[in-house]
Amino acid sequence: MRKLKYVWGRIIHMDYRNMIKIAKKVSKKAHKSFLWIFCDMIYCGFRYQAGYYDYQEFEFYHLKKEERKTFLTRGINNAIVKKYNDRAYWYLFDDKIIFNKRFSNYMKRDWISLKEATVDEFEQFLIGKEEIIAKPVDGNGGTGVEKISVDSIDMRTLYERLKNNKQYLVEEVIKQHKNLQELYPGSVNTLRMFTFSINGKAYLLQSLLKIGNGGVIDNFSGGGMYTFTNEKGQVLVPAIDKDDHYYGKHPITKKQIVGFQVPHFEEAKVLVEKAALEIPEVAYIGWDVAITDHEAILIEGNCFPGVFQMKPSLNKEKVGILPTYQKYMDIER
Repeated sequence: MRKLKYVWGRIIHMDYRNMIKIAKKVSKKAHKSFLWIFCDMIYCGFRYQAGYYDYQEFEFYHLKKEERKTFLTRGINNAIVKKYNDRAYWYLFDDKIIFNKRFSNYMKRDWISLKEATVDEFEQFLIGKEEIIAKPVDGNGGTGVEKISVDSIDMRTLYERLKNNKQYLVEEVIKQHKNLQELYPGSVNTLRMFTFSINGKAYLLQSLLKIGNGGVIDNFSGGGMYTFTNEKGQVLVPAIDKDDHYYGKHPITKKQIVGFQVPHFEEAKVLVEKAALEIPEVAYIGWDVAITDHEAILIEGNCFPGVFQMKPSLNKEKVGILPTYQKYMDIER
């Protein structure tokens, strides 16, 4: 019944113009007729709860039935969130200020809320800082995140500007590990680590490395790229951006991406598995973690994690992440 409700909701709210556009693009790439691709998209929507973006991104047009069944789709992901993440507790993750307070022991950096702080307290916070990061409390995808040099700015003017822009959360700039700085120095390159907790035990499901590419954020939607690591934090495959470009080496720094070893990875794993037990009512979480020269530190948690898994063209076995999830979750198919 839940599956039918999801599919029916997608049918009602579907952007059919964009679906046709994507189908044409896939048809050209796959060298298959538009009609075949379009009909197969519809079939996969009903059979696997795969939207047309899932169909394109995870290359369903190249997969056999048994291979398709291993891929996490947005419909299945939505069902997991609905089943395991109690909506009454989402606010603990959605509001970044509330999140920072709740997970203060994991943040390991200085921050201030302009919702509560006076201008004098803000000036006190800025003492000794050359740069800060300002964020909206409820943004996602890096929207509204701004890196600010404070050396030559009037503090009171800055205070008013940030409050007017609703950039209420101000944090000290993270100084990332020298190896990650060499990989790309323009942004803090972070891990996205997915955990699931049940019966007082947390499990790391998968880990991604997000890398900036010309901007000050590493988010995929903001021009960054991502790749996947193994259980020891070593990058397995080239990074990919939103335009489907692959990078074995960073296009700007020319540093090797494939084979890169994320520093302090085991510590990052312990950090998120411990944090995952803080709110047992929210069992499925995507964590953003930064790595400094000395330790792993928490940036934020996402109680509605996106869908990430290795493209079949990068995976000889053509197996998605769903079998890993099914080891720990009761997933309705």
